[in-house]
Amino acid sequence: MSEAYDSRLRREVLKVARGLGLKCFAGVYAALLGPSYETPAEIRVLRALGASAVGMSSVPEVIAMRQMGVRVLSVATITNRAAGLSRKPLSHQEVLTTSQAAGRNLARLIGASLPAVARVS
Repeated sequence: MSEAYDSRLRREVLKVARGLGLKCFAGVYAALLGPSYETPAEIRVLRALGASAVGMSSVPEVIAMRQMGVRVLSVATITNRAAGLSRKPLSHQEVLTTSQAAGRNLARLIGASLPAVARVS
């Protein structure tokens, strides 16, 4: 699990994102159990440990796929600023609104990435 995500796949998708003019970066995803928002203290600890994003999904699936020998790429949409990083209180409505707005670009990225991913597979 020292390299859960495939670096060649990541490079290809980041290249596609740049070509589409989409804001996209690679980072460290920290998974917590949820289902709740993190506290400001948890965010400070995770940031100190090197996390650049926090969520409640993806990691169990990645672990299972890696155990089966599958090459993995994960794409996440950041839907809200974590507790303590924004002056606004956390809101589920913000998450819903942001994810709906990001959906079109995410679909563009995935569609455009499929040929590149197929080439390196």
